[in-house]
Amino acid sequence: MSSTKSPADWIKMAAQVTPSERQLRWQEMEFYAFIHFTVNTFTDREWGTGEEDPAIFNPSELSAEQWVTSCRAAGMKGLILTCKHHDGFCLWPSRYTDHTVAASPWKEGKGDLVREVADACREAGLKFGVYLSPWDRHEASYGDSERYNAFFLSQLRELLTNYGDIFCVWFDGACGEGPNGKRQVYDWDAYYALIRELQPEAVISVCGPDVRWCGNEAGHTRESEWSVVPAHMQDNEKIQEQSQQVDDGEFAKRINTQDSDLGSRGIIRNYADRLVWYPAEVNTSIRPGWFYHAHEDDQVKTLEELLSVYHGAVGGNACFLLNLPPDRRGLIHENDVGRLREMGSVLRATFSENLAAGAQAAASETMDDAHGASMILHSGEQREVYWCPPEGTEQAWIELLLPEERTFDRVMLMEHIQSGQRIERFTLEVCEGEGLWRDIYAGTVVGYKRICCFPKVTARRVRLTIQESRWYPTLSTFSLHNSKREGV
Repeated sequence: MSSTKSPADWIKMAAQVTPSERQLRWQEMEFYAFIHFTVNTFTDREWGTGEEDPAIFNPSELSAEQWVTSCRAAGMKGLILTCKHHDGFCLWPSRYTDHTVAASPWKEGKGDLVREVADACREAGLKFGVYLSPWDRHEASYGDSERYNAFFLSQLRELLTNYGDIFCVWFDGACGEGPNGKRQVYDWDAYYALIRELQPEAVISVCGPDVRWCGNEAGHTRESEWSVVPAHMQDNEKIQEQSQQVDDGEFAKRINTQDSDLGSRGIIRNYADRLVWYPAEVNTSIRPGWFYHAHEDDQVKTLEELLSVYHGAVGGNACFLLNLPPDRRGLIHENDVGRLREMGSVLRATFSENLAAGAQAAASETMDDAHGASMILHSGEQREVYWCPPEGTEQAWIELLLPEERTFDRVMLMEHIQSGQRIERFTLEVCEGEGLWRDIYAGTVVGYKRICCFPKVTARRVRLTIQESRWYPTLSTFSLHNSKREGV
């Protein structure tokens, strides 16, 4: 326990927890796709039983290129494929089971969907990731823990060695009884070790040490999403009692947040020497279901709903994993494609122009010339460019003077997270003349990125006041934007 340490000591320790290079690269992806596609697509179910006949898997027009094009239209930077869901059907011709695409009529049993998607991603410049369900309802050895873990590791090795670079291995904790009536005990440490050996640059997500689940599948986000949290949180989702065991729809609604506060001073006070960088991923589906169902064709999330999740996730110090379920043709449905194009169009139009360009920046204090206020105007040019005040300065302000009055309704803030996550509470103000400042936004954490949304304002002077931070704050980006769609 850190109760013997002074507040200054444990706050400084928390401020110095930083991401690994693989976590940093993952965070910079921001927005990427989940593709749920298997026998469930053809049985109109969310979970398969493992007893499905592979003969039902026969998409008529499957195009991995169409999936990738749809992702790029939305502004996504990667794609994670459900290579095997709980039903155990493998989208690649695994040597360790007959329950695969090789037993299906698709491409006369000669297809390898994992390869097609991996190749399409690389051709289009997207990163490729894999989902492999630990629960296999088809495999006879499931429940015989030692035998099944060896089987699972063999399949995981196939995915990690045959399909090029992988940016993410995504595990959930779904767990049930095997044919022998015993609950399978997953050897998570062995799974992680194999991934680190074969794909050392890949993050291990959700049931893994690199990226945590936000706590629900509905797209809800926290007001304060801390990347620095107590180390015990890395075990939460892989505890069997908390894992998904039945397909009753309730798990998707559950908000496992412990709940809204994971990393405030009050939470971390007693864990200062056992804190980790464990950032959040927000995952939800573009439709109510994770797999395609024709009756949901008119239930695609609205543009406003998707933008709201984007702002809360990417703009709330998390990444956004949006599920896109291909239909029985093997195509992402036209309604979904249209929505993705709309979303990408709005995001590009809103954030492609920085209205702070040409501004002058001033700050209450700066550490030295290398970290002056003007550093925030060089957004994205290089990672090591940022402003900060001297060590121990926990309150500060930084102000922009624009070349002329400009209208905006978005402010993007980014910390230099390679130095840690520091900012705890801030306000934004605009000057309306004669030194009269008006608050337009109040926020808590910033982290990798905070997108502040508010009604449109027109101003020439904008000020960020950091009211609380840990040790000293950093800021690498302070940009202004104007949304191009009224009311969004």
